[in-house]
Amino acid sequence: MPEQTVDLSVSLAGVALKNPVVVASGTFGFGREYSQFYDLSALGGICVKGLTLHPRAGNPPPRIAETPRGILNSVGLQNPGVEAFVAEELPFLRQYDVKVIANISGNTPEEYGIMCETLAAAGVDMIEVNISCPNVKAGGMAYGTKPELAAEVTETAKRHAGDVPVMVKLSPNVTDITEIARAVAGAGADALSLINTIRGMRIDVKTHRPVLHMNTGGLSGPAVLPVAVRMVWEVANAVDLPILGMGGVSCGEDAAQLMLAGASAVAVGTAIFADVYAPLHVRDQLRDLAAAQGLTAVSQFTGAVRAW
Repeated sequence: MPEQTVDLSVSLAGVALKNPVVVASGTFGFGREYSQFYDLSALGGICVKGLTLHPRAGNPPPRIAETPRGILNSVGLQNPGVEAFVAEELPFLRQYDVKVIANISGNTPEEYGIMCETLAAAGVDMIEVNISCPNVKAGGMAYGTKPELAAEVTETAKRHAGDVPVMVKLSPNVTDITEIARAVAGAGADALSLINTIRGMRIDVKTHRPVLHMNTGGLSGPAVLPVAVRMVWEVANAVDLPILGMGGVSCGEDAAQLMLAGASAVAVGTAIFADVYAPLHVRDQLRDLAAAQGLTAVSQFTGAVRAW
């Protein structure tokens, strides 16, 4: 009997991905280091390291610490700035047949607007808007924690992004993530990505000091997968937008869970630190799982959960 072929292609807000596996922002840099291990064209997409309007040095160390089944980080958006990305990193990525998703963070809506204009003109495939950033005009409150602030950033991004799809990255550090999802959907978002890291803290009982210099950080890794699956499912039932699901994906079954909950594609992040080939393993395992279930396309997983 001939081996069943499974169509790996998916669409995310009109952007065609050859397979549903994207690498998550902040875990893959700009791809240069990983290109020494495999052809980046094997990926569905690359969410580049978070960009800000101006270069940032990030937070002082220690800023990354392991925790059971995960990692805490407070890197602080260390990056060369959007102009340097366009001049130096984007041409490198364009050598590969892979979709480039630019992740941006700003302190004001105006900063988001400037970056969207710059990146759209440079020809990125999609812009991922990180709304977990503090709004300096609102006393440091994160954009992603208030519907009106999230909507304001989304509207600004859409106004300046031209024809480039805008995907808003939702924070899990809220009471009701569907409230934020509805706000950004109403403001014109083309897609959503979730979840961002969960705020956490560890303390060294010998020194009595937090293990991170900034005291708290974002928790990612396998420990957060059930939270991600739950939130993707809730958001998929609340708004009619494509979703890039992420949070704790380290194997094909993890990816399938997020897709069953409603995601059109998935992002692999923390797992890459333990295994540089993790995104490729997830892709192949997801294909094999689909074939074993008699599916002809991995897209058939999306939204197919049979909730009780």
